[in-house]
Amino acid sequence: MNILSKEQVKRLHSLLLEKTGGLDGVRDEAMLDSALANPFQTFDGVELYPSTAAKIARMAFSLVCNHPFIDGNKRIGTYVMLVLLEINHIEVDFSDAEIVRIGLSLADGGMDDKQLLDLILTHFEDK
Repeated sequence: MNILSKEQVKRLHSLLLEKTGGLDGVRDEAMLDSALANPFQTFDGVELYPSTAAKIARMAFSLVCNHPFIDGNKRIGTYVMLVLLEINHIEVDFSDAEIVRIGLSLADGGMDDKQLLDLILTHFEDK
């Protein structure tokens, strides 16, 4: 799986806020570390999120829900999801409205990572 480093995520966050507004900066480094490591957890030697798409869904969920940044957590969570899908050759077709709904639903508890994974898989374009 192609991943983004912590520094790359922080840079994407800064660039995103330059374009869309908001306060830049990390609120909690430990929560950012946790969000980035969470998809790679194992239990008794078995990956908890075995597929690339499952890892991406879990990372988006964790970035939104851990609130590691001062501002823009929903935006960076959904943006990282889209970037990771792209660099891992998982082509999805989401409308702008669906991306907004994903971010809002993750933040308000209306969607968890499993539901996000299902949504990713239903929008997967097999080419």
